[in-house]
Amino acid sequence: MSNQLREEIDREIASNTILVYGKGTKTMPRCGFTLETIEFFDHFGYPYEVVDVLENMPKREVLAEMTNWPTLPKVFIKGKFYGDTDILGPMAQTGELKDVLKDAFGYEPEPKTTINLR
Repeated sequence: MSNQLREEIDREIASNTILVYGKGTKTMPRCGFTLETIEFFDHFGYPYEVVDVLENMPKREVLAEMTNWPTLPKVFIKGKFYGDTDILGPMAQTGELKDVLKDAFGYEPEPKTTINLR
């Protein structure tokens, strides 16, 4: 079973430039840390996917073995495991993450327009 799960995880990672394994979905996160990660990536403007593994313990166990990282969420960018926002936050502050994302996607997204209603 774990080989099938590993192959499924490998396909999911290969199919998404940014992939988050978390608790819940983009539209319905079921954990504060998953919500934090969704908000974090929303800020950058690149497409990403979230895979809900809250109730899939076998998949969570395979992910933990693959990454040597016991907690969720788990973030992969262009196939490389980056941990979570505890790792990505400091990378964002130094500008390193912006470069990683630009290299992963081959472009920089247009800045989001903010409307001040005050």
